[in-house]
Amino acid sequence: MSYFIASISNAGGAPEQAYRKMQEAATSDKPLAEIFKFEVPSLTVGTLDSLMTISDDLVKTDAIVEGIVRKVEKTGAELLGKKAGELTVGGVPAPRYIQQFAWDYAKYPNRRPLKELTSLIAGGVTAIDEELKQLSQSFGDKSVALQDAQRKKGGNLLIGDLNDLLTEDIMRSVKVHDTEYLKTVFVACPKTMAENFEKEIYSIGDNIAGYGGPDWSRDPSKLGEPVKFGSLVDRQKNRGSPVVPGSLQKVHQDNDSCLYTVTILKSQYEAGYYEGDDFKAGTSISFETEFAKSLREKRFVLREFVYDPTQATKASNALEQLQVEVDGMRSGLMRWTKTHFGEAFVAWMHIKVIRVFVESVLRYGLPVDFTAVLYKVAAFKESELTSALDKKLSKAKEGDSAVVDTGDEEDYHDFVLLKFEA
Repeated sequence: MSYFIASISNAGGAPEQAYRKMQEAATSDKPLAEIFKFEVPSLTVGTLDSLMTISDDLVKTDAIVEGIVRKVEKTGAELLGKKAGELTVGGVPAPRYIQQFAWDYAKYPNRRPLKELTSLIAGGVTAIDEELKQLSQSFGDKSVALQDAQRKKGGNLLIGDLNDLLTEDIMRSVKVHDTEYLKTVFVACPKTMAENFEKEIYSIGDNIAGYGGPDWSRDPSKLGEPVKFGSLVDRQKNRGSPVVPGSLQKVHQDNDSCLYTVTILKSQYEAGYYEGDDFKAGTSISFETEFAKSLREKRFVLREFVYDPTQATKASNALEQLQVEVDGMRSGLMRWTKTHFGEAFVAWMHIKVIRVFVESVLRYGLPVDFTAVLYKVAAFKESELTSALDKKLSKAKEGDSAVVDTGDEEDYHDFVLLKFEA
């Protein structure tokens, strides 16, 4: 819904005369808008320089505060859905608040310096914005955690919680190794790729494990003779997959996926060595991370999993708890938006009023003597109303242009005019 706030100088006459003039401008030819009296309190004027400075600052402040109002409104609309109309300002719909606007003298004392008053209003809205960011972040994180838990609960063998999907009967037939040298890992793949997986598994990651060093099983003739050792042995001379031959076992399948176990070499030890008199200790290189990467390249998934028959119950309880927490946070955020939308909107309208006051004083001079009105613009009549106001309220002489293009986003008018949507 479009609104205009306009003000003209009383020129020493009665405010009622100015009001009638602005009323006729919007209704003389055809009704273009509803008109409402708009209260602008007597604020502290200060100096001309301070008014010009605050005039520029108010444009920026107005845009910032409006942005925060829109964010709170959007959050409320997303949470309330069809009940978004419950977002009110002081218990009344926003349009009614605008049309019946009255300055809040208790909250925003009108005798404070304009810069101080503007900072007071903007500071309150900035605090609302910071609180909204924190609440939205917390709610978003908790919602993502819930979605992830729900996805795992109802997912297939590729993404679901394996403790939910695998029963004790299934696991009883699975042999799992976890020794100093060997580890059994669980690998899931799409059901359509199961045949390829079974063919390729022993060659996956064929550049991970090093098999260098003396091979007496192939050439026992030098068995017992001195050989190179430690850092003098090239343990990476021959490379291959860490998968233990013959270790593949099919564990389970569903409509979309299959789950297997394979046993892999756990790691490889790189021997220590001396640098002069300093000994550099050897290191152990784990194969599991690189093996998982090689599986992903072929669209297979290494599932990190340790079977725990009690985990299914724990996961179910955790999911219920997450749902309770998300519902509670949603209700709290809904209540928060209902309260703080009104606060932010009230602040925004007070910034509008200060803008009208400052622009009017700069335009019409001292003493302060102007009348302001609010136009509730009829649908799609914004351009017509602007033209009608320029025609009726302009000081331009006949034959002159009533509007001067200043190169800004809005044209110059012979009167103060602020436009906004609410």
